[in-house]
Amino acid sequence: MSASEIEHLVSMINDIAANLVSYPDCSERVADHIKRFWTPRMRTLLLDFIAAGGAGLSDESVAALKHLQDAD
Repeated sequence: MSASEIEHLVSMINDIAANLVSYPDCSERVADHIKRFWTPRMRTLLLDFIAAGGAGLSDESVAALKHLQDAD
């Protein structure tokens, strides 16, 4: 995993969360989007990244990733 790859994924998930933040179920919607449209490798990279601290992830993104972890 390269730093630029992680930065890109962090940017993408934060953008998705920012677009959905007005919904009360924002984190669930972000998690659903990631499950439906992101590759397993992309999901694994982000889950590994959050386990290592997840610097730069928005609160909504962190909540969405926790939903993904709980679903596994």
